[in-house]
Amino acid sequence: MSDATTLDVPAPGRMLDLISGFVHELRAAGLPVSMTENLDAMRALEYVPIEDRAAFKTALAATLVKHADHEKVFNILFDVYFALQPYIFDDEEDGDGRGRPRAGVPVPGSMPGGGAGGDVSPEALAAMLMRAMLDPDALRRFAAAAVTRHAGMEPGRPVGGTYYLYRTLRALDLDSLLDRLMEQLAQERIETGRGGFADELAERLAREELAARIQRLREEVEAEIRRRLVADRGPQAMANSLRAKLPEDVEFMHASREEMAALQRAIGPLARALAARLAMRRRRHHRGQLDFRATVRRSLSYGGVPAEPRFRRPHPSKPEIMVIADISGSVASFARFTLQLVHALASQFSRVRSFVFIDGIDEVTAFFEGNADLGDAVKRINTEADVVWVDGHSDYGHAFEVFNHRWGSDVTPKTSVIILGDARNNYHASQSWVLAELQKTARHLYWIDPEPAAYWNTGDSVIGDYAQYCDGVYECRNLRQLERFVEAVIES
Repeated sequence: MSDATTLDVPAPGRMLDLISGFVHELRAAGLPVSMTENLDAMRALEYVPIEDRAAFKTALAATLVKHADHEKVFNILFDVYFALQPYIFDDEEDGDGRGRPRAGVPVPGSMPGGGAGGDVSPEALAAMLMRAMLDPDALRRFAAAAVTRHAGMEPGRPVGGTYYLYRTLRALDLDSLLDRLMEQLAQERIETGRGGFADELAERLAREELAARIQRLREEVEAEIRRRLVADRGPQAMANSLRAKLPEDVEFMHASREEMAALQRAIGPLARALAARLAMRRRRHHRGQLDFRATVRRSLSYGGVPAEPRFRRPHPSKPEIMVIADISGSVASFARFTLQLVHALASQFSRVRSFVFIDGIDEVTAFFEGNADLGDAVKRINTEADVVWVDGHSDYGHAFEVFNHRWGSDVTPKTSVIILGDARNNYHASQSWVLAELQKTARHLYWIDPEPAAYWNTGDSVIGDYAQYCDGVYECRNLRQLERFVEAVIES
């Protein structure tokens, strides 16, 4: 590729099309990108060198990404979308798209005895990586060379990027590399006359810095593999296979451990934003009745013309909520996040009471009251709630009967009852008459189901028996759908 002075920089119109297309991909993946942020991104690019990939990417991330949990999706889409725009970035690449190391940067395979079939010793690898870590560009070239040497990528081979990543990281042995780098750093300090680390704090800071750079190397290796897969298979195919879901789009019932952690982090910010939005909406929608006397008094300033009508200060009633949640294994994660979100929004309700069941049922409201850590309350539910009656398999009919007998009289015309579960009743009697009784006295009766609507009323699902007595049955498979449901309940 030509040097930076003769770089084929895209024309302004071409760059506008590129950024607009990238923004479209971000929106398709679920990232909220407004028109203003799109314009901010274009303006930011006026102040960074287009040929500098890192600066280009940073400028776009700073203007288009508003949440830390969205960064991973942005990184993947950036690598995929711009992988086939080689004239934009000055990457010093060969014609085959593989990174070519610049002078003075050692890479695996370039050391004596480290040819394509040779092995680099752990000490030599640590020395090469230590030198590469001093320069972000060198680290990226080191990652490209490591992929070339260790991944074994073959054009057209139907293998996922995870396999290539595993092969490369296994060869680099990053798990033990940190200790080797620390030993080398300590040796260099002694050889240069600086001595060992001054204290434990200095050693810990050095270790954390090296660990962060090793993590950066891991990310660079992953990005390099993505770029090469895009070059081989095309951007659209890779976008479909690599596109990661946002935390709010991850399905509760199929979330991995990492996705569960991201969902947990998203609950707090979502609850705060939702509470602020709902409080403002309630103030706007409840202006109160016209205050005739105040309007007449105010009209005296306009010669008796009622130019500014006055309204009595409203006292909008907040709904009382009863949540009845199935916490059996199939829907436990869904119930956990829903309970946390509802109790995080407790200020928007006059009262929140929570009940959990499997084949028995128990009230767990006390676990949340006075407990700032909602996660701790959920843990107490798992260990202390009395929810097993016979065999610990879901029995909606028995649980509803017990609820109606013990707490049915607490349901009033001010109460909205929300039932969480997939209605898979293990072929027990549904006892749907209980919901018919609750509907007569409750303000509203809602059911939210974490299963896709296409699965309802299949197998042992009896959602149809219950739906006829509900004011609404909603599919809530992820946080985004759950957020919309909570908004609807509070406004009703």
